[in-house]
Amino acid sequence: MPRSSNSVASKARRKKILGRTKGYWGAKKNVLTIAKNTLEKGLGYAYRDRKAKKRDFRALWIQRINAQARINGLTYGQLINKMDTKGVILNRKSMADLAMNHPEAFAAVVNKVK
Repeated sequence: MPRSSNSVASKARRKKILGRTKGYWGAKKNVLTIAKNTLEKGLGYAYRDRKAKKRDFRALWIQRINAQARINGLTYGQLINKMDTKGVILNRKSMADLAMNHPEAFAAVVNKVK
C-alpha cells in the first residue's frame, strides 16, 4: 500500500506557526524551525508576564497610595493598618485611583481612619 501524506494538514500546521510569527525580524518569521523555537519562547514570555503584570500593577498602586498617604501625614503601612482596624474596606486599585485623580476624596478616607 503506498504511503499517503496529509499535505493539507501539514501545510495548515506550518502556515499557522508562520502566521503567528509574522512581523518578527529575519529568519524568525519565515524559516519553520527557527519560527517554531521563537514562537515557543514568545509564548513562554507571554505566560510569565501575564503573572508579572499583576505584581507590577500592585507595586505601582502601593507607591501611589504611599506618596499620597505621606502628604496626609501617614505612611502606607500605618494607613493600611488603621483601615483594617476601623473596618474601611477599599482595595489598592481604587485607593490608588483616588490618590491620583481625587486627592480630596483620598484625604477624606485618611481623615476617617485617623
